[in-house]
Amino acid sequence: MGQTTSKAGAGRRLFTEPKSKAYDQLKWVKRDSVITNPMTGKNVFEQRDLEFPEGFSMNAINIVAQKYFTGTPGTDERESSLKHLIDRVVDTVVRQGIQEGYFAEGTEAEDYREELKYVLATQRAAFNSPVWFNIGAPERAQQASACFILGVQDTMESILNWYVEEGMIFKGGSGAGINLSGIRSSVEPLSKSGGTASGPLSFMRGADSSAGAIKSGGKTRRAAKMVILNVDHPDVEDFIWAKEREEEKARALQAAGFDMSLDGKDIYSVQYQNANNSVRVTDEFMKAVEADADWDLKAVKDGRVVKTVKARDLMRQFAEAAWKCADPGMQFDTVINKWHTTPNAGRINGSNPCSEYMHLDNSACNLASLNLLKFLKDDGSFDI
Repeated sequence: MGQTTSKAGAGRRLFTEPKSKAYDQLKWVKRDSVITNPMTGKNVFEQRDLEFPEGFSMNAINIVAQKYFTGTPGTDERESSLKHLIDRVVDTVVRQGIQEGYFAEGTEAEDYREELKYVLATQRAAFNSPVWFNIGAPERAQQASACFILGVQDTMESILNWYVEEGMIFKGGSGAGINLSGIRSSVEPLSKSGGTASGPLSFMRGADSSAGAIKSGGKTRRAAKMVILNVDHPDVEDFIWAKEREEEKARALQAAGFDMSLDGKDIYSVQYQNANNSVRVTDEFMKAVEADADWDLKAVKDGRVVKTVKARDLMRQFAEAAWKCADPGMQFDTVINKWHTTPNAGRINGSNPCSEYMHLDNSACNLASLNLLKFLKDDGSFDI
């Protein structure tokens, strides 16, 4: 641990000496990053003469060089040192902090700058990928959050806005989840035309194709996507089997000679493959499963019972579909909202694509990682 300052208003140094520079404490070496396709033997990425701290593994170097360095490869604007990357992010954060008055007078901003650079350069902690992709990068939106939860209403304007928001989130290297249960089911009438609504699965196709196009066209990160439907929605059975049916189609097409390999020229006809699917269940539903009771599927607009099924039959469908294609997952709505940390702000309806972030619609979180082994002392305690 470094010394700390004691003057009022001054920053507190934990890892670096006062007035010192973080990078001066590390030994920097030159490395080449070359990533080869094991199937073809051809190089898929190459950047040589890179600067990294001595202890960085080649795996870490390859990830940073291929994914996080900005600028066109082969040009002077291309980042080629971990210093460039960390400076871009940290200097931007500190500059914004100064503008918004986060730092006290004296050396606090500079102390924060050097401490954060040291923490990142020594792999004690790491920001999520969108921070590395976007913060301080020219001509990129300063999108820093990794996980978004969107909301949608039962209007065409809201549904199309969902497509736009999700596309921009994917473009910035982040992921998004959404609960589609507010969209009228395919058995409910349209208010003016006399026909029936398209239903959420129809609109899922459009969003799925958009995610596939963005992940194929961009090189930052593949789209991370979650779609959720409540267990009492009239289209829940179709939702449960949506992915499995498409995978059956893919197997049939492959047997007929079509190219259904990952990123194959024919795989794009298979729908619903760009999202994780989850069904949102309640304690009431789980008790109905235990009791082998009936379960009502209810219209979105007026709550009338559209269909009654056996809860156990629905649960069996979850299990069979998940066994065949690993989807859908299950989210336990009652428990999630019992554990809600901000219940006065609204209920929790959805999650991010990985389901570790549960919060309000139209919210986001900025994840980061701590490498606890870097803080482990010889006696087994943690210096943190």
